[in-house]
Amino acid sequence: MDTEKDKMIIAHRGESFIAPENTLASVQLAWNKGVKAVEVDVRLTLDNQVILMHDKTTKRTGDINNVIAKSTLDELRKVDIGVYKGKKWRGEQIPKLSEVLKTVPVNGKLIIEIKSDSEIIGPLVDVIKSSGLAAHQIEIISFNIKILAKVKKLLPQNKVLWLLDLDYYLPAWMLYVNTQKIIRKLQQHKLDGVDVWAGKKINALFVEQVKRCKLLVYTWTTNDIKSARNLLAMQVDAITSDKAGWLIDQL
Repeated sequence: MDTEKDKMIIAHRGESFIAPENTLASVQLAWNKGVKAVEVDVRLTLDNQVILMHDKTTKRTGDINNVIAKSTLDELRKVDIGVYKGKKWRGEQIPKLSEVLKTVPVNGKLIIEIKSDSEIIGPLVDVIKSSGLAAHQIEIISFNIKILAKVKKLLPQNKVLWLLDLDYYLPAWMLYVNTQKIIRKLQQHKLDGVDVWAGKKINALFVEQVKRCKLLVYTWTTNDIKSARNLLAMQVDAITSDKAGWLIDQL
């Protein structure tokens, strides 16, 4: 039986601790482990195909260094993005978003992080609308609030959340987080919540203030039980993890 905690754990780029990130293998492994929500990153190719990839190039995860925006889908399909995780994953290709959407189970949800600029919006919306999935099964996240505002107008029924790094880059003591300003921006653009770095700046007060306005609070990226339990105690709506299947078992 599904528990509420099962539904709150999001697989970061699929089961990326085990399998190569942003691949059909990592996504399918998450579903097989009983994870109910999977997060992936998308970029636009030279020939306007929406594909899964976090970085601007394939250098980190591939055996060939291609720039995504300057490469066609056919060129990118020749890159092996599995072998960096070990021989077991050799031959894994960069998937199209449409291929990944076909794997989403009836009780599953795909969370799509936009990594490209605004030119991806049209192709992305077309892929989502043609997927046949219900609006509650696809959510959109991005650090770019202007992109999110445009997406929300085109997909008003889908949840759209603003990614915030808070103290990811800076020591917490150097950073002042204006929660009310964040809330006003969310309301201005009719967004559904935030997806924030699970660092020192997120606390029970931040979560309470955001949720009081009927907005969601997701977090990224947590790979240990103590941190996950602390976040659950703060009443966050979801926790993103590289070890989603393992984290669900432990909780």
